[in-house]
Amino acid sequence: MMPVFCENDVGHTAESKYLLFFVPYSFINIYLMRLPITFMSSEDALQLIKSGDRVFIHGSAQTPTNMLRHLALQSERLKDVELVFISVLGEIFVDQPGLEDSFNINALFVSEPIRKDVAEGRADYIPVFLSEIPELFKRNVLPLDMAIVQVSPPDKHGYCSMGVSVDVARSAVNTAKRVIAQVNPNVPRTHGDGLIHTKRFDAMVYCEEPLHEATFGGRVGETELKIGEHVAGLIEDRSTIQMGIGAIPDAVLKCLTNHKDLGVHTEMLSDGIISLFDNDIVTNRYKAIHPNKIVTGFALGSRKLYDYIDDNPAFTFLDIDYVNDPHVIRRNPKVVAINSAIEVDITGQICSDSIGTFQFSGVGGQMDFLRGAALSEGGKPIIALPSRTNKGISRIVPYLKQGAGVVATRAHAHYIVTEYGVAYLYGKNLRQRARALINIAHPDDRDYLESCCLERFKVF
Repeated sequence: MMPVFCENDVGHTAESKYLLFFVPYSFINIYLMRLPITFMSSEDALQLIKSGDRVFIHGSAQTPTNMLRHLALQSERLKDVELVFISVLGEIFVDQPGLEDSFNINALFVSEPIRKDVAEGRADYIPVFLSEIPELFKRNVLPLDMAIVQVSPPDKHGYCSMGVSVDVARSAVNTAKRVIAQVNPNVPRTHGDGLIHTKRFDAMVYCEEPLHEATFGGRVGETELKIGEHVAGLIEDRSTIQMGIGAIPDAVLKCLTNHKDLGVHTEMLSDGIISLFDNDIVTNRYKAIHPNKIVTGFALGSRKLYDYIDDNPAFTFLDIDYVNDPHVIRRNPKVVAINSAIEVDITGQICSDSIGTFQFSGVGGQMDFLRGAALSEGGKPIIALPSRTNKGISRIVPYLKQGAGVVATRAHAHYIVTEYGVAYLYGKNLRQRARALINIAHPDDRDYLESCCLERFKVF
């Protein structure tokens, strides 16, 4: 692991001896030395932000922790700065109690660092489909005064890469009035829509810090593996798959070792894709669009994944308004969308973003891919979840909790999978759906669910 190294002081170009002395060798190459680049300190770069500005913050693995730390230190001079982002990782500093007058967090997805902030009223959440977030910027529903992104060093042509998080950041950079770049040699260079020329940046700050990582393999247990086996049984050879992140998607990937010629078109990637690609299970050969390429919006996993993706032409990172467009998704045949949920009621309503009124995550891209898969020729939209929570509470329920969000309606539900099997709901009436879902609920919960159905439907 490289040491954390931030900032080379102010006003020195990449041709200067001063920079050559302080910047680690990994950052220096002959191409960079030919570029007239001036780096600023974080403090000076952030002076571009004024009170009342709306600022986009790069997210996921690319969360610019150094810039957020220094932004929090400028709270005394700033008032009513609105911070907009999707999922962020690590400590974000600007959400500390007492900084509410300086920073208003308006999240487009609720990730772990801000769940408590939202619950306690120090942050807000905007429900929106992931595919439509770029439109909020483009249509000036949320016009951006500033975007802060973390990028790779520039290549010989002056282009930096947004690395493993292109998603909505591409549109943020395109539409923001000003852009600050945190330049980090630990950011992989990725192919696709994530290249930005240094001319687009109003300020550049050098900071060598590790990218954020997330690993989920340790959470894959017997229950998840059973779910993975059921889901894998629904996936045909030559299918194009989409999966989220977490134990269940990882379990599904572990169960695909006997499949052939799979393709990948997904909003995000994790480590499980590596072995499938290395073992020629994922070939992308039979995709209708972007054949021979893995298409994604962002990746989140270990450093091994980031190194694997680095300058790998098999991976294409594209703007999320394209990746998650259901009309684009449906163009591939046999799209299998694999997502999870917090709870599903006996009619097929799917809650994936909240536990009652507690905002746990967000709408994200689940609906984008459920709809895209449903419209794909031979496609299968799948919701996979354990039959019970870790506390033994049934996830198949008579009614969603009060205040729970319906991310996918009962009309969008096709396949629901637990460790006890598969419930196929498409074309079934409410009673038939209830029976199918009770059959995959935990055995100890079925009598209660049946009694609730009898009371609700009178005949069951």
